[in-house]
Amino acid sequence: MSIISKDLIAAENAKQASALASDYAHLGEQLARRGVDIDTVKRKVADYAVAVPSWGVGTGGTRFARFPGRGEPRNIFDKLEDCAVIHELTRATPTVSLHIPWDKVSDLSALKEKGAALGLGFDAMNSNTFSDAPQQEHSYKYGSLSHADAATRRQSIEHNIECIEIGRKLGSKALTVWIGDGTNFPGQADFTRSFERYLEAMKAIYKHLPDDWRIFSEHKMYEPAFYSTVVQDWGTNYLIAKELGDKAFCLVDLGHHAPNVNIEMIVARLIQFGKLGGFHFNDSKYGDDDLDTGSIDPYRLFLVFNELVNAEERKAEGFAPAHMLDQSHNVTDPIESLMRSATEVCRAYAQGLLVDRAALSGYQEENDALMASETLKAAFRTDVEPILAMARTESGGAIDPVSCYRAAGYRAKVAAERPAVAGGGGGIV
Repeated sequence: MSIISKDLIAAENAKQASALASDYAHLGEQLARRGVDIDTVKRKVADYAVAVPSWGVGTGGTRFARFPGRGEPRNIFDKLEDCAVIHELTRATPTVSLHIPWDKVSDLSALKEKGAALGLGFDAMNSNTFSDAPQQEHSYKYGSLSHADAATRRQSIEHNIECIEIGRKLGSKALTVWIGDGTNFPGQADFTRSFERYLEAMKAIYKHLPDDWRIFSEHKMYEPAFYSTVVQDWGTNYLIAKELGDKAFCLVDLGHHAPNVNIEMIVARLIQFGKLGGFHFNDSKYGDDDLDTGSIDPYRLFLVFNELVNAEERKAEGFAPAHMLDQSHNVTDPIESLMRSATEVCRAYAQGLLVDRAALSGYQEENDALMASETLKAAFRTDVEPILAMARTESGGAIDPVSCYRAAGYRAKVAAERPAVAGGGGGIV
C-alpha cells in the first residue's frame, strides 16, 4: 500500500537522474583518492534507519499558543499514513514510535495491520506521566514516579506497565520513560527522597520488561520544572541504568542539556561503559527548543555521529543504540521537517563514515591538535548529498523528497479530508 504514487516518484527522479549520476561519479573519484569506496558508504547509509515519533507529524506549540496546520492527523491511523509518506520518500524511517495514551486504540490488531500495510513497524513505546489524561484518578501536577503520594506513584507505574503490554502486541522491543517530575522552588521537595521514590518505581516497572526488551531513561535539565528535575543529567541517568540492571540504558536527547555542554563526550562515556541506549535527535539554540535536526548546529550532530561510527567500527561491546527523531514543528509542514531531519542524520552518518580513523589516531598520539581537527573537518566539509540521494533512489525513494512531496499534493489532499482544527492555548500536541 503506497501513499505517494510510485510513478510520480519515478517521474520526479527522472528529471534529476542524469545530474545525480554525474555528481555521484565525481564524488566517487574524489573519495577514491582518499582511499574510500563510495559504494560501501552508500550501502551503509541505505541500511541506516531512524524512527519517526507519532506526535511529530502534528503541529507543535509553545507555552503561549499553538497554531494548527492544514490536514492535521485526527488519530494514530492518520499519523501512520503521514509517517508512511516520510518513509516512502526518504527510505530512512521504517518504524514509528508511539506515545500512550495519545495513540491508544481499542483494537491493537487493526493498528498493527495498518502499520504492516503501510510498510511500517513500531519502535520504542513512550509513556506519558507528565500530563493528566481524561478520567485519570490522580494528578501528575506534583510529579509521577517520584510523587510523595504512593497511590499516584502506583498509577504511573501501572501506566508504564500498560505501555509495555501494548508494545508487546505491536512488536515493539523498548520502553522510553521521561518524567516531568521536579520542583520550581527551593525546599519544595527533598532531593534524596524524591530520587529514592523514583528508583523504587522504576524497579517495579523494570520487573515487567520481557527478556528481549530494553528500558530507556531520559534526562532533562529543566522544563516543566525550573528549579530542579529528578532526572536532571547524564550522570544521574547513568546511575539509574546501573541501579536497574542489564536491560536499562540511557537515552540522549540533544536538547536536554545545559548550553555548551559537550554532548559528544557524554555519548563517548555512555558507549565506553555500555549504557548508551539511543537518541532523540533534534536541535536547539537556547534550550530544549525541539528544532529540526541539524538546523542550528550540524557540526555538533556530525561530532556525535563521529563517536557512533568510531564505536561501530571498533565493534564496541553491547553497542546497539536506537535512533529516533523528536521535534516540534510550529511554523513548517511537519512532514517536510521530518523528511529533512531524517536526511540530516543520514548525512551526519555518511560524513562520520568518511573520517580517516588511522590518520586521526596518529595525530592524536602525536598530540597534533591542528591536524586531528582538520581530519574531522575534511569529512564534515565533504558534500555527501550524492550518496544520500543515490541510496534513496536505489531503494525506491525520491532524489529530492521535499520537492517530490510537494509535487504529489499530499498536504492539500489530506487538508480536504481531515476537519480543520481550531487554534488554542499553549502546549505541544
